[in-house]
Amino acid sequence: MSILEFKNVSKSFGEGTRRTQVLNGINLEVQEGEFLVLLGFSGTGKTTLINLMAGLERPSQGSVTYRGREITGPGPERGVVFQNYSLMPWLTVNGNVWLAVETIFPSLPKAEKQAKVDHYVEMVGLSHAAHRRPAELSGGMRQRVNVARALAMDPEMLLLDEPLSALDALTRANLADEIDAIREAGKKTCVLITNDVDEAILLADRILVLNPDGSLGETFPVAFPRPRDRSAMNTDEGFKRLRAAVTSCLMDIGIKARAEGAKTLPDVTPIHGLPAAVAEAAKSITGERFLDFSQLHKIYPTPKGPLTVVEDFNLKISKGEFISLIGHSGCGKSTVLTMAAGLNPISKGAIKLDRRHVEGADPERAVVFQSPNLFPWLTARENCAIGVGKVYPKATQAERQDVVEYYLERVGLADAMDKPANAMSNGMQQRVGIARAFALSPKLLLLDEPFGMLDSLTRWELQEVLMEVWSRTKVTAICVTHDVDEAILLADRVVMMTNGPQATIGKITDVDLPRPRTRKALLEHPDYYTYRQEVLDFLEEYEHGAKPAPKPAADKIAAE
Repeated sequence: MSILEFKNVSKSFGEGTRRTQVLNGINLEVQEGEFLVLLGFSGTGKTTLINLMAGLERPSQGSVTYRGREITGPGPERGVVFQNYSLMPWLTVNGNVWLAVETIFPSLPKAEKQAKVDHYVEMVGLSHAAHRRPAELSGGMRQRVNVARALAMDPEMLLLDEPLSALDALTRANLADEIDAIREAGKKTCVLITNDVDEAILLADRILVLNPDGSLGETFPVAFPRPRDRSAMNTDEGFKRLRAAVTSCLMDIGIKARAEGAKTLPDVTPIHGLPAAVAEAAKSITGERFLDFSQLHKIYPTPKGPLTVVEDFNLKISKGEFISLIGHSGCGKSTVLTMAAGLNPISKGAIKLDRRHVEGADPERAVVFQSPNLFPWLTARENCAIGVGKVYPKATQAERQDVVEYYLERVGLADAMDKPANAMSNGMQQRVGIARAFALSPKLLLLDEPFGMLDSLTRWELQEVLMEVWSRTKVTAICVTHDVDEAILLADRVVMMTNGPQATIGKITDVDLPRPRTRKALLEHPDYYTYRQEVLDFLEEYEHGAKPAPKPAADKIAAE
């Protein structure tokens, strides 16, 4: 039985020449008890669609009805969980949930209201934190409060607008499982917006793809029995087929072929002599130990004494190798990267790059951070040019400009070189950050979750941009990520870190997959899901803080 229906719904914003069409001719029925997932790129109208369901927007054309009656505003039968937490910062967990109960059930006796609050706070696993304020909670805990507050309204339908997108991978997975359990226990109808294909398949009864023009695209029924286990699904052939079909659909409608630029890279030599180093490395051991982490430790002073964040981190990286560094939040991944960049002092041990100790920042080690860190008033061209003069002191101004334009073209910004950073999307800004890093012709490229702030569909595109540019330079690279698919897609080796404190390397997996790599090709490769399972098993093992067994002395020597 249909509980919510869209009939020929369109939605636009603005008037005249400033009018923007967001949704086009939407016809949709949501069945009672169904878990519907809306999947699409940023800007395809997903949030507008859910706002129409919530009654926060009215259609420009057509009608939206709930149980046959037109939706004219918000109602307690439709609980909404937004991407941002929207909590009252001066209220405790209990206080924020009480606010929802008081609004919907004002005539209930106080004891019954408190019983409702306690029930929903316990349901999302926050009884131990009931008297904390939002500032004292992690991002995942704050989002749990948001879910509890929506549930406390006792809605018939839950509308979830990317509620997990700002969370780390482990918290995201755990909260997704809780939402599914809550849906099952309460027999709720759910509509979820997400940009994560795995999340969609694990939760949905039906997946709907939104096209870039705001119309509905393909529909994918999801018939796997519940409850669905992530690890078990990874080996299920039906899951693999559906995952490939949904991914291909999204890539076909959203990732367009980029035109090749006409610019060629000028024959200029950077100040740190990379071509000479390459030739020398071919004749020496430096090629095998181009980057050498030896007994690396990071210790921070605290009021309770020294805290060892990273302990005995040993890793040898060959020249031209691409390493993915993965682990749960707080395991020290970024700490290792910032030490390699020379931005964070080493407490004990050493890092050598091309036989020289890493000491302080240097353009031979280029970093791309999660946030692009551009000067907002400068253009893409001007941001990318920063540091190029220092790296190529003997080059002419025209040659330096050719270097900048070459890499901006490579990352797909040929038509936006003179656009200021503050007028660019996050994805475009991150392209500039990647181009700027490559323009420095570094010996070592360090990437700290470079796509972490982007929706997963934009990430796919920029991952391919990164691989295309990297394939031309073969620069030695380390990428910190919490995304299993990203780690495998990019890397020659995936280095997995144990949980902190005292985090260290727990396992290393060699990724023997052909290059150049594309996401579509990997999904069809017979070994891809085997690698994926190795990493998933490791992350699951360390989900609850497991520590690796000590290595025998002989094994330790062999690893080095």
